[in-house]
Amino acid sequence: QVQLVESGGGVVQAGGSLKLSCSVSGRTFRNYAMGWFRQAPGKEREFVAAARWSGISTYYADSVKGRFAISRDNAKNTVYLQMNSLKPEDTAAYYCAASMSVASLKTHRVDYWGQGTQVTVSS
Repeated sequence: QVQLVESGGGVVQAGGSLKLSCSVSGRTFRNYAMGWFRQAPGKEREFVAAARWSGISTYYADSVKGRFAISRDNAKNTVYLQMNSLKPEDTAAYYCAASMSVASLKTHRVDYWGQGTQVTVSS
């Protein structure tokens, strides 16, 4: 079993920054591709970003490319999402996710989910 716990959400003004963290416990962290998803009220959950086990290869949704950055520290069993130039449309609950491959994450075939952390961007 793998447990994912997100932190770092909050309220920020448009143009500001936030950094989300996801602490992972349980099975070997480095075996998993890690990702972030978000879900706004009334909308479906959408893929945001993913990183392979090495953290070198990263993938982003077009809507966040150039503004968000995913990274991971395998020694700390933690994955991060640095969010810059935030927009009101980035407001959502953000979820950390783990799966055996980036391809699985991008197609929403997630093995483990975190409980989510709320990000609210005010205009």
